[in-house]
Amino acid sequence: MTDAVSLIPGAIDRFGARVLEVPAGAWSDPTPCTEWAVRDLVNHLVNEHLWAPHIIAGEPMEQVGARYDGDLLGDDPVRAWEHAAQRSRTAWLDADPSVIYRFSFGEAPLSDYADQMLVDLTVHEWDLARGIALRDSLDPQAVEVCLAYARANVGRWDGLGIIDPPIPTDSTDPVVQLLSLTGRAV
Repeated sequence: MTDAVSLIPGAIDRFGARVLEVPAGAWSDPTPCTEWAVRDLVNHLVNEHLWAPHIIAGEPMEQVGARYDGDLLGDDPVRAWEHAAQRSRTAWLDADPSVIYRFSFGEAPLSDYADQMLVDLTVHEWDLARGIALRDSLDPQAVEVCLAYARANVGRWDGLGIIDPPIPTDSTDPVVQLLSLTGRAV
């Protein structure tokens, strides 16, 4: 199985391709993330990808502080995404996967953070595609890695408020299984 670290740059690009497809009047349209419109969803990913270079560089969260709180998109959401994505991609490509990094959840190898980021990029790519009424095809390798991570961690997510509760499914489709584990009705 391919590891999440090597899949992050492609996932950044795929999410970015969806951002480029957002019609001008669709930024306030709803997404499957019931509390987020398209703009909120993209802002969430911009936030994460502005943080990533700091985390990968080993900066403590306190040093970064609240500089990425609030609206990061301004009047040009696409440009804001491209800026964050470029910085994040560079950090991921330069990262040393053998180093133990310090995260909000403690010290761990980069692969732990990469798994989380890949799940977020992949599932939110689907959310964004649905929010702007585009075909929602996901990268099979990313889905495989994300599904393995989701299966191993879904119990730990319960009650954290980071995802909706899983939705039972009998589907054997890995995409449907991943989305169902992350609380999305397909």
